[in-house]
Amino acid sequence: MIEVEVKVGADHEKVRPILKKAGASKIRVEIQSDTYFAAPHKDFAKTDEALRIRSLDGQSVLTYKGPKLDGVSKTREELETPVDEVSITRILHALGFSEAGIVRKIREVFRAGEIIVCLDAVEELGEFLEVEIMAESEKNIETSTHRLFEFLKQFGFAEKDSIRASYLEMVLEKNSH
Repeated sequence: MIEVEVKVGADHEKVRPILKKAGASKIRVEIQSDTYFAAPHKDFAKTDEALRIRSLDGQSVLTYKGPKLDGVSKTREELETPVDEVSITRILHALGFSEAGIVRKIREVFRAGEIIVCLDAVEELGEFLEVEIMAESEKNIETSTHRLFEFLKQFGFAEKDSIRASYLEMVLEKNSH
């Protein structure tokens, strides 16, 4: 499965009434802390990959994100597995990995049919709207991306509003100034 995802900057107070009108149902609220790692053998920024530990409600998940698969969205392969945060951090350090940065956010998760909608309040960055859908294979990416942009039209967003940078990239960019 491939996660097809589009992110835009959005004022949550303006988005919520439209979400309600669209029939989206709130699933949960999550407080996420994501620790990203740099590899000793390659530069993830150059290869457009990511390795992170997401901590949420006392649980942790190790996620590998492959390079983006198209030019307009954040679509990429994602592989995840539950882990013990302390142990996996020690293992990664023993293998030469180091922390590249931390992203903290509050995420409100909604479902509108097949589309998962996330309202993210990201520490240091502000408010965002992410929409995602799971595609069976790479041949379904274009159709899925089109569906997401059609969905975003009701909020007043178009393809030109898509933000392809990750939250980590945005935080690192902001902190480099």
